[in-house]
Amino acid sequence: MNWPYELQVGWRYTRAGRGGRRNRFISFISGVSMLGIALGVAALIIVLSVMNGFQKEVRDRMLSVIAHVELLNATGEGLPDWRTVAAQAKENAQVAGAAPFVSSQALIARGQDMRGAVVRGIDPALEPAVTPIAAQLAKEGLLQRLQPGQWNMILGVELARQLGVQKGDKITLVAPAGQVTPLGVLPTLKQFNLVGVFEAGHYEYDSGLAMIHVDDAAKLFRTGTPSGVQLKLHDVQLAREVGAELQRTLGPGIYVRDWTRTNANWYDAVQVEKRMMGIILTLIVAVAAFNLVSTLVMTVTDKQADIAILRTLGASPRSIMGVFMIQGALAGVMGTFGGLGLGLLIAHNLDVIVPFIERLLHTTFLPASIYVISHMPSDPQWADIVPITVTSLILAFVATLYPSWRASRVQPAEALRYE
Repeated sequence: MNWPYELQVGWRYTRAGRGGRRNRFISFISGVSMLGIALGVAALIIVLSVMNGFQKEVRDRMLSVIAHVELLNATGEGLPDWRTVAAQAKENAQVAGAAPFVSSQALIARGQDMRGAVVRGIDPALEPAVTPIAAQLAKEGLLQRLQPGQWNMILGVELARQLGVQKGDKITLVAPAGQVTPLGVLPTLKQFNLVGVFEAGHYEYDSGLAMIHVDDAAKLFRTGTPSGVQLKLHDVQLAREVGAELQRTLGPGIYVRDWTRTNANWYDAVQVEKRMMGIILTLIVAVAAFNLVSTLVMTVTDKQADIAILRTLGASPRSIMGVFMIQGALAGVMGTFGGLGLGLLIAHNLDVIVPFIERLLHTTFLPASIYVISHMPSDPQWADIVPITVTSLILAFVATLYPSWRASRVQPAEALRYE
């Protein structure tokens, strides 16, 4: 082959397993380094894929109840021209649906039991185009029962359980907007008919959300008109970008709030946790990569006679350095891509691997009675995989620099003196 001799010699050193006990030991250490890099890369891919999977599951359940973007009056009052605002928002190519809403906190009581909840007034005709939970309730025929003036309500399943109410029961809503009387401000009380319950799979909403008709909500909370407009986007990941575009389009009179800001604590916590976990696991890859340093130092020490002979034959220090850099780089490349293949194989088959391990150990990692998600989700993303691969290759390359430099400094006369 017409490959450069540096590449041929470096490849020979990488796979050398013969030539005495010392060579076999160096080969074993090199294999351990490659295995360490592979396991580190695989662990990083698997862990981040599982974190992405859990994030996607929770996000999807959250966004089955709430809108991707909300448009509100910047003054905090109602939005009387909500139809015009909705029409302007729909001109954006990313907006898939729009619906008016009224949202306020209130108390919901049944007998002596009382719970705080977010009461959302919705339009049964338009809401299914915005939230999946509304589309599901529309298919079941429950959403159509929210008619203006009939004072019907749909509760989250956990909230209904806490209040001990069932479909057909009467419940009382205590609104914060009260009436001024000689005795002071008295809260507004209104009796509702419970016409159904929903289950989103997200405890916060199952235990703290109630739905009524938007006209009933406007009367009850004295907004007169809808509080704002909810929007559904084609790509939920573009919520911040689309929100910024809508803010420029609609002007300062409209306050635009996307779901990442509505749930800022959860969103920021997930991003920080994922970033810190990535840093911690990258250190594992770094330790494995820098094991190449000891491997190459031992190789340089063992191959000093070979280095001296190559120098005598006319090899330059740069060529000698290249030989050992190639040896270390090949080990890093094989370890990285081996770990990449292993990580992707496991990440894409966790739905098979985890149940097998559960059956083998007679245990359940995520009991359905305790956790909302009863399976191990996985979502490998190239946005994570590419940086992991590149970082591992860079660390392996950096680890080769010092031993290779030492090899290039070997003096032929000194190396051959005792040979």
